[in-house]
Amino acid sequence: MLKPFLHEGCREAGCDEAGRGCLAGPVVAAAVILPQDFGNELLNDSKQLTERQRNELRTVIETEAEAWAVAFVTPEEIDQINILQASILAMHRAVAQLPVPPEFLLIDGNRFNPYPGIPHKCIVKGDATYMSIAAASVLAKTHRDEYMYAIARDYPDYRWDRNKGYPTRDHRAAIAAHGTTPHHRLSFRLLDPQLSLF
Repeated sequence: MLKPFLHEGCREAGCDEAGRGCLAGPVVAAAVILPQDFGNELLNDSKQLTERQRNELRTVIETEAEAWAVAFVTPEEIDQINILQASILAMHRAVAQLPVPPEFLLIDGNRFNPYPGIPHKCIVKGDATYMSIAAASVLAKTHRDEYMYAIARDYPDYRWDRNKGYPTRDHRAAIAAHGTTPHHRLSFRLLDPQLSLF
């Protein structure tokens, strides 16, 4: 069962990202401040939910949260600063966009660069521990998937509507056959290591 908060009476923002392991597309982060009495039986780590459940929850979270924000870091930025720093940057951008300033940040994972003026705590598997991080994971995932569906229409060979940019066999085969797109992360190993193509 997810915990409602770490500090009672404190305005906490849960932060999480989606798309860190992808070969294409942005890394997307969300920050969510939930009411301390928020409850939803369906809410869980987004990876444990179906796409339909995530989309249902997105509507609930965006309606009932005290505040929420979603931020993107582009493939070009990822290539410049590396995926870890890009994930952290995306979370910083999401926090900066919150219409209500949080008093504390709950960060999914074990690495984070301090956000100016706001203390934080990193929680491994935080998206399966705290409601606000789980809510952030749902928003980050659904907003990123929505973006990948949109760009998949321009590049149908890569099947991003199915693989969302992750390193599936069909995605890597499409890169080998058609080359890269402006949405690919050129600093990543894009081809199947077992293939000897360039």
